[in-house]
Amino acid sequence: MTELIIFLEDIDPVVFFGANNILLDKIRGFFPKIKILSRGNEIKCMGEESEITIFAEKFNDLIDYYHRYNRLDEQDIEKYFLDSEHMRSVSNGEFEQILVFGTSGKPVRARTVNQLQLVNDYKNNDLIIAEGPAGTGKTYTSIALAVKSLKDREVKKIVLTRPAVEAGERLGFLPGDMKEKLDPYLQPLYDALHDMLPYKKLETWLEDGTIQIAPLAFMRGRTLENAFVILDEAQNATMGQLKMFLTRMGASSKFIMTGDTTQIDLPRRNESGLIQAIRILSGIEGVSVIKFDERDIVRHKLVKKIIKAYEKEENGINDPRN
Repeated sequence: MTELIIFLEDIDPVVFFGANNILLDKIRGFFPKIKILSRGNEIKCMGEESEITIFAEKFNDLIDYYHRYNRLDEQDIEKYFLDSEHMRSVSNGEFEQILVFGTSGKPVRARTVNQLQLVNDYKNNDLIIAEGPAGTGKTYTSIALAVKSLKDREVKKIVLTRPAVEAGERLGFLPGDMKEKLDPYLQPLYDALHDMLPYKKLETWLEDGTIQIAPLAFMRGRTLENAFVILDEAQNATMGQLKMFLTRMGASSKFIMTGDTTQIDLPRRNESGLIQAIRILSGIEGVSVIKFDERDIVRHKLVKKIIKAYEKEENGINDPRN
């Protein structure tokens, strides 16, 4: 039996371990063979030497993470103890790169390994396909990159688009003209832009066309040059629509497509252009395909559990034995 004491220097233990030690309990869950006790700024752990050695290394890395980013939550702990690639990226300081400063002054940066890959792949690829479940920050990170590119004058305009597929509701029954019908559907894109640009600047850029938000059908016939173009909810674009969209790419343009192939609202799943695009475009030079998963979820902690529950249900339904 080995005993080790670790001191939290210049750290409030209440903040570090959370209310009612909720974060400490989370850490204990990853080391069931070790007895971990806390008293003020002192952490005492007892167990086999090999287990204590692993715990001490990871716990001290967690302390360094807290000092670097001045925050710690359950998702940080999960990523830190479960995802070794995430830990390496944190240690190398890769998550410190700020994309933009939000309207509240809060820096917007990549928070997960796949978000970081999206940021890095953007530098060397003109087309990025980001596929994965809701809440993983695919669209938000893409819009942050677009705003950064516009501010850095790498592009002259931003074009954000979505296929106008009805997800259980009928657009025709909504009040107003076509713009008024579609604006609520495009609201998530507006929300992300409002997080990153002052209201007056955003309104000016929307009015003069520097930033354009429109349904995918409005892309037909256009050539998008010197533009950062994001197609959101790409899983709801048909194969024909997606081919049309991709052939809009003009000189000095960057295209990002984001989507979740588990949430297809088309009448037939096999019509999704995103599934086809991932299959036929992977491996082409200048194209990056990034697969996001539940480790990238940055919304409420329940979202990860909800997604896993639905995946389990769907796998059970699709099992031939059932």
